[in-house]
Amino acid sequence: MSNPSPQREINARTGRTGSRLATPATVATPAGPAPGEGLTLRGFFSVFRFSSRAIGLVWSTNSVLTIALGLLTVVAGVLPAGIAYVGSLIVDAVVAATRAGGTDPMPVIELVMLEGVLIAAVAAAQRGISLCQSLLRAQLGQRVNVMILEKALTLDLQHFEDSEFYDKLTRARREASSRPLSLIMRTFGLVQNGISLVSYAALLSHFSHWAVAVLLLAGLPAFIAEAKFSGDAFRLFRWRSPETRMQIYLETVIGREDYAKEVKLYGLGPRLLNRYRDIFRRLYREDRALTIRRDAWGFGLGLIATVALYAAYAWIAISAVRSLITLGQMTMYLALFRQGQSAVSAMLSGVGGMYEDNLYLSTLYEYLETEVPAATGSIQHGPHPEDGIRFEDVSFQYPGAEQAALEHISLNLKPGASLALVGENGSGKTTLIKLLTRLYSPTRGRILLDGQDLAEWDESALRQRVGVIFQDFARYQMLVGENVGAGDERFFEDEPRWREAAQKGRASEFIETLPAGYQTQLGKWFKDGRELSGGQWQKIALSRAFMRTRADVLVLDEPTAAMDAQAEAEVFEHFRQLARERITILISHRFSTVRMADRIAVLDHGRMVEYGSHDELMKQGGRYAHLFTLQARGYR
Repeated sequence: MSNPSPQREINARTGRTGSRLATPATVATPAGPAPGEGLTLRGFFSVFRFSSRAIGLVWSTNSVLTIALGLLTVVAGVLPAGIAYVGSLIVDAVVAATRAGGTDPMPVIELVMLEGVLIAAVAAAQRGISLCQSLLRAQLGQRVNVMILEKALTLDLQHFEDSEFYDKLTRARREASSRPLSLIMRTFGLVQNGISLVSYAALLSHFSHWAVAVLLLAGLPAFIAEAKFSGDAFRLFRWRSPETRMQIYLETVIGREDYAKEVKLYGLGPRLLNRYRDIFRRLYREDRALTIRRDAWGFGLGLIATVALYAAYAWIAISAVRSLITLGQMTMYLALFRQGQSAVSAMLSGVGGMYEDNLYLSTLYEYLETEVPAATGSIQHGPHPEDGIRFEDVSFQYPGAEQAALEHISLNLKPGASLALVGENGSGKTTLIKLLTRLYSPTRGRILLDGQDLAEWDESALRQRVGVIFQDFARYQMLVGENVGAGDERFFEDEPRWREAAQKGRASEFIETLPAGYQTQLGKWFKDGRELSGGQWQKIALSRAFMRTRADVLVLDEPTAAMDAQAEAEVFEHFRQLARERITILISHRFSTVRMADRIAVLDHGRMVEYGSHDELMKQGGRYAHLFTLQARGYR
């Protein structure tokens, strides 16, 4: 498996905010108040625009469970007021029966049985709500994670090479996958408590309309504080994305087998672990400060509700003492006020939680709505197959970069031709291959295949025509055969094709010595996994290239760097023999291999400074001749 990009991790460590993608077309505006802003009424209500989308998402995940959850919520909301009312009837019936000498207890027994039925119904409704929640949680979590991964498949390479995009992806994956269901649960809880509160208020209004007002307003201050601190917590969450990503990376470096050798050999473990701890301490200080402020304000403002509750208790008790209400009514009103205040508190807390859920959901939709240019090409075949590949004054500059990676590249490769690219690291060799495979598009000029501009080709058809093995090819923790089959997704599980490609890539000899042959698990992540040497992995990668029987352009971007010079030369000669009718492009730092190509292009700082055969370039006595001579001297 390929390692994370070092530059990407440097960006994470330094918290770099400069982005190659920082354009109006690709960066969504975050929801909620901007950093440093206080909570405003408009800002508070603006984030609730995601609620309807979350409800639609849950509905499309499982409409039956959503309906069941809604109905059970209504039942659970209505019944508590009925229980309180029946409770008051029980008390009054007991008082009346006592005054009558206790001769007929049946009215009391009937009311007690009725209350028992209502309580059982509430318990059943709550149990049903819990069941629906559990089933929806599993389905919705999977649905959102699939949406995140499906979006990843549509993104361009430039998104994955951008640090701000990784911040966005980290936020979406860490929180947003659980937030839609949380929002729905809070929404249904709000409905349930709202229904209960209406029924409580209807009964309580018979005592006093002022009592209803006190009930509704007492919890408001605590709610405002809770919403304010929810916004602060979300802004803190957004700011710390690079640090969070760095923690994830350090966990990977310390705990993964492909880093273990160097971490142990160089004694890096304690240093990396200390860095991990330092990040936690810094984040914890911020969390602790926010939590203390949040709880202190919550406690202080919560006292207002407590004072209101006991003032109402006193009011109701005094009314009963003065015989303004019956003992049963006093019991009911006390229960209504206590339960009503709990419902108000739950509603206000739910609204604050919904606000927080909406803030976090904004990160999910911000990621899902990352704009990707629509595919423009539809051509399946070019008009001039004999023309091969043609670069016409091609220049390319990475978004946000100060200098061009390639400038004024012009060349033509006919079918059957082989080209070697030579140059120092960073001279533009791999960038040229990325342009050829349309992972990027030229800033200026154009590239043609079979006489047709690459921009007009159907992406899938184009990539079937090109087989590329990069130096940092993926090492999949899967079966040997699947590692080979990855070269052509159509034949991913076709064992005869695996064997044929492995023979061409010279991997079949060692594969047949493995315990289960092509069915052997590779890598150490899973049970019975086997690790290969660097050279064996490279032969797997070469075999992967030969899976593409329809590809008439084959590119080797230093995939044999782990082999010795003689083995690389043999592999490339074998590669050339098998690809005689195809265009082959080789990137290598070994000139003994490079000289075998028909044409050699020498790149320097993005410009093609020399072009020709080995003999022609040696006669010119230029840069290629100088580099060749230097390397040859090392073998003497």
